[in-house]
Amino acid sequence: MNKYLKIYTLLFMLPVSLTAQITVDSVLSDIERNNTTLSALRKSVEAEKLGNRTGIYLQNPEAGFSYLWGSPDVIGNRTDINIKQSFDFPTAYGYRRQIADSRNLQADLEYQRQRKDVLLNARLLCADLIYANAVIEEKSNRLAHAQNIADAFQSMFEKGEVSILEPNKAQLNLLNIKKEVEMLYIERNAVLEQLSSLNGGIAIADKVSSESQLMLPSDFDQWYSKAEQNNPALLWLKKEIEVKMQQEKLNRALSLPKASAGYMSEKVVGEHFQGVTIGVSIPLWENKNTVKYAQAQTLALQTMEVDSKLQFYNQIKIQFSKAESLHKTALEYRQLIESSNNAVLLKKALDAGEITLINYLMELSYAYSAMDNLLKSEYELNKALSVLAEYETQ
Repeated sequence: MNKYLKIYTLLFMLPVSLTAQITVDSVLSDIERNNTTLSALRKSVEAEKLGNRTGIYLQNPEAGFSYLWGSPDVIGNRTDINIKQSFDFPTAYGYRRQIADSRNLQADLEYQRQRKDVLLNARLLCADLIYANAVIEEKSNRLAHAQNIADAFQSMFEKGEVSILEPNKAQLNLLNIKKEVEMLYIERNAVLEQLSSLNGGIAIADKVSSESQLMLPSDFDQWYSKAEQNNPALLWLKKEIEVKMQQEKLNRALSLPKASAGYMSEKVVGEHFQGVTIGVSIPLWENKNTVKYAQAQTLALQTMEVDSKLQFYNQIKIQFSKAESLHKTALEYRQLIESSNNAVLLKKALDAGEITLINYLMELSYAYSAMDNLLKSEYELNKALSVLAEYETQ
């Protein structure tokens, strides 16, 4: 029986075949360039910025012309011409420009927020793809192992060394692994389709390098202070508070008297009057409560900012703690797998007749389980680090 088992040892530890691979960063660069959602958002931001710069200048001048027929005819006709320009209180125009500039910065921050969401989704899909490739490689090795076992049992059955039950079990084991591999390919293809969709319909290579540049921060609080400054949502909210404060000042300026100045001409038979006109609007009711309303909005946003920072801190802290635990787990599994060589020992025991083939396969399943746990923990670690990496840069 042993001659059929010599090629089984350590099949699950075979190295990954060498294939052309691309990095996660190159995938993200392609997606940022080709993603149709981001392309539409960039154009939307440009339009929004133009919109923010409208309505911040002087009001349009007014011009009027009147031609009046006199009655009785002997008094002649009358001609009036007037040109008038209205002005808000001068500081109002400065506040409007400041608000427009702040709104333009907010448009950029909103784009950055949605850009980060798209790239995080892409990074997580890359983690899915890396994991799928690693599991496919591992399961394919096991499939080859199971195929050899099934062939060996079939040969022994034909020689009358075992009953039909043994090759049937081997064939069932082979079928289970084969279906697992087929399902893994289906899942990997689904991930590739999602990445292609994010990449503007352009296909992504099915091999992405598993050598991650993501690192677990050594000091959370120091890292968090930078992450908070790189969070577009928090920066947008901070800028919104500034806008409301500027709006308070603008509303105060709009509550001050408005002025108008112009030219007026009046002609009647034998007479001509012309000169300047000056007017002042008295602010009584039109802008009532606008300042209080802006103040209330500012206070509400400040409270919201405190809550948002707290929620963000807790969210990131959870991801950081999760990454720490997963890093420790993955390291322990990797050290155990690299230090132990149970497959070789089991093979020697099998050759010496100390264990049966069934016991050999059962014991080998423990090594398979350890490898599965290693791949799963590294996959979950990669995802947790991907979330943290979203806030390492703006």
